[in-house]
Parts: sequence; structure tokens; C-alpha cells
Amino acid sequence: MLDDRQIRAMLGESRSIAIIGAKDKPGQAVDRVGRYLLEQGYRVVPVHPVRKTVWGLPAVPSIAELPEPVDIINLFRAPEYCPGHAQEVLQLDWRPKLFWMQLGIRSPEARQALAQTDITVVEDLCIMVEHARLLPHSLTSQGQGL
Repeated sequence: MLDDRQIRAMLGESRSIAIIGAKDKPGQAVDRVGRYLLEQGYRVVPVHPVRKTVWGLPAVPSIAELPEPVDIINLFRAPEYCPGHAQEVLQLDWRPKLFWMQLGIRSPEARQALAQTDITVVEDLCIMVEHARLLPHSLTSQGQGL
């Protein structure tokens, strides 16, 4: 398990996040988190198999179709889908720093699939809550951008 210092450093060093299961439906956690990350200055790439845009940004249908590498793969999918997404990540020509499963999402299979890589796996934590707690005075909140 990562400690606060490690999570703070990784979130602070990261600049781009692909949100798997992205939806801009008001009232849903994924919408709140996506908007928060955009406000914090992250480059966000929505990933959704059907939606063409989310938060006014072009969406891609899968991890394999990301237009460029990202630092964090953030999953808003049920645990049974996480191992498949871990396998998708392993097929990429590049590696994200973090494979982040949101609050309530754990997948021993996904964790095990990524165990032999340099990808850090985070389970059962909300990236928005952790960012706000550990980086409350980020550059964006000071009007300087990330």
C-alpha cells in the first residue's frame, strides 16, 4: 500500500489522466471527478466505448486508442472489468505511472497482472479526494496551472 508521501509525489508529477468509463452525466461520481481533475489543470482524455465527447473533449473508445501516452489510467468500471483493462495496458507501447481504481473498486487479478511492471496500482481510493487532501494548494488552485 502506498503512503501519503508517495501518492502526493505521483499525483504532483502526473500531468495527464485517461478516465475509463468517463461520463458527463450530472450527479455521477465520474462527472464530479472528471470536472475536478480538469479544474486542477490535468490533461484529461475520456475513454468510453460509445460516447464521442465527454466534458466537451473528444472521447476515445478504448485504452488502445489513446492518442498519446498518459501518466494515469483512472478506472470507473466494476471490478470484473479491471483485469481486462490491465491486459489492455500491458499491450501498449508505453506504460502509465499509475493504474488507479476508484473508491470501492478492487481487483486482485488486475493488481497481479501488473505486478511485474513498473506501474503502480492503486485500489479503492478516490483520486479527487486524495488530490484535494494531499495537494490542497496545487499550482492550479494558485492560478498558475500545472
